[in-house]
Amino acid sequence: MKIADPEVLHIWKTNSLPLRFWVNILKNPQFVFDMDKSDHLDGCLSVIAQAFMDSFSLTDTKLGKHAPTNKLLYAKDIPQFKQEVKAYYNCVREQQPITTAEFKDFLLEESRKHDNEFNEPAALRELYKFIHQYFTEIEQKLEHSGAPAELKEQLKQVKNQFDGQKSCSWD
Repeated sequence: MKIADPEVLHIWKTNSLPLRFWVNILKNPQFVFDMDKSDHLDGCLSVIAQAFMDSFSLTDTKLGKHAPTNKLLYAKDIPQFKQEVKAYYNCVREQQPITTAEFKDFLLEESRKHDNEFNEPAALRELYKFIHQYFTEIEQKLEHSGAPAELKEQLKQVKNQFDGQKSCSWD
C-alpha cells in the first residue's frame, strides 16, 4: 500500500525524526552531553523545542491576546522556518540513498572523532546521585553477596567524600 496523501507523508516524516528524536535532544541535552540542566535552561529549551515543533506543523496557529508568551516570541519567524522545513524535506527526497557499509563507516568515524570527549565531573556527579539515593540498598547487597569488607569500606569513603563537598548554589 502506497501512501499518496502529502499531509500524511509529512506528518509521518515529522513524527519519526524531528519530533521523536530532535525535540527530545533539544529538551534533554543531558541525554547526549555530560552536563547539568538548570530550571532556567529547561525553560529556555522548552521555548526552542516548541518553536521547532511549530515549524513542522501543517496548520497555521492564529495567535491572539491570550496566546502563550513563548509562542509570541517566535511567531513572526515560523513562516520562514516552515519554508526551511519544506526545503529540507525536498532535499532529503532528492538525495541518493546510502549503503549499509557507508552508514557503518560514517558511524565508526564519528565515534573515533569523539573518543576522548568525556566530562568526568558530570559523570561523577551522576554516580554520586545514584550512590546517595541507593546507598542503603547497595550496602545491603554487598553485605548479602559476601563482598570483601574493604569494598564496603571504600563505598562508604566515596559517599562520605562526596557528602563533604560543597555543592554549587545553582543545583
